[in-house]
Amino acid sequence: MNEDLKPEFFLLDGATPQSPIIPPELDVQTRIASDHGRPLPDRLEAFEDIMDSEIGDTNLSRARNIEREYGLRQIYLKFEGGNPTGTQKDRIAFAQAMDALRRRFEIITTATCGNYGVATALAASVVGVGCIVYIPEGYHTGRVKEMVDHGAEIVRVPGDYEAAVMASRRFAEGDDIYDANPGGANSGLQMRAYGEIAYEIYDELRDAPAAVAVPVSNGTTLAGIYRGFLSLYRRGKTSRMPRMVAGSSFGKNPIVKAYMKNTPGCEDLAPARIRETAVNEPLINWHAIDGDEALLAVRKTGGWAGYASDRGMTSCSGLLRRREGLNVLPASTVGLIVLLDRHQKTKLPGDRYVVILTGRK
Repeated sequence: MNEDLKPEFFLLDGATPQSPIIPPELDVQTRIASDHGRPLPDRLEAFEDIMDSEIGDTNLSRARNIEREYGLRQIYLKFEGGNPTGTQKDRIAFAQAMDALRRRFEIITTATCGNYGVATALAASVVGVGCIVYIPEGYHTGRVKEMVDHGAEIVRVPGDYEAAVMASRRFAEGDDIYDANPGGANSGLQMRAYGEIAYEIYDELRDAPAAVAVPVSNGTTLAGIYRGFLSLYRRGKTSRMPRMVAGSSFGKNPIVKAYMKNTPGCEDLAPARIRETAVNEPLINWHAIDGDEALLAVRKTGGWAGYASDRGMTSCSGLLRRREGLNVLPASTVGLIVLLDRHQKTKLPGDRYVVILTGRK
């Protein structure tokens, strides 16, 4: 375990869920989806109705005031806070819950430091399966109560996030346990779920933007968005591939480090040198599970990667609140920071740029 991780380490991950989480008009579908006495096709159809209604299709809006302030037009903000539990994690959690239901698993397990655990607990509760969430024992998040309220069992694990992932994976080796962790057998499903972000951007803009800026930790979100745009491009839907832009906390992510050092692939960082804070924790990993695919996406599209400090992320979240009326978690602003930093150093051409924002206060 990181020696600098205090026994009481509180995370600034307070994404706000919708209220109510699942609207009353979907009560019938919710009851059917979770009813073990119903035929499986009926349960799947009901759950798909819920997914179609509540997951994704998040807001894409012009950041006109930030455009004026920085002299870069046109910046679009893809706000993933509109998902049921307040982050993009709902996309993969619900996709995997559908898969678990279809394959008749009885329990879903994953490791988390906060947001993903809530999304998985909610999705599992909707399909009526059990949920076991592994959390590093030194991490404390206000979202644990939400996980418990959705019926999840919490297991505390000595060590860091990677240790919690390994513990969850070992548990999933048992029968009827669905492994929802990144980097496992379900990585392709997770990538396809995040690929929906690319399709939604295309639906709004009718072509690919010049660049898409994404916060990276494990790299799964960025790699999934890249795959989505690659599918659109190969089918002739877009005239180009967007440049993929990765942002993370200063010196604490293998993807960004590999890009900046021009190494062939991602290399693990020294765990003892990782410094978690309440702001940067959602971004940092000493091991990026889908890092190589994210790094390849950045390089193949001619994109770039960069760092941001805690102070910079906190400042940028304030800028978004004041200028655009969006309340986002500081860590989710790192893609915008890296995009604007590049523009200040080397003027970017007038075009369309999309920034992924992954949470809200």
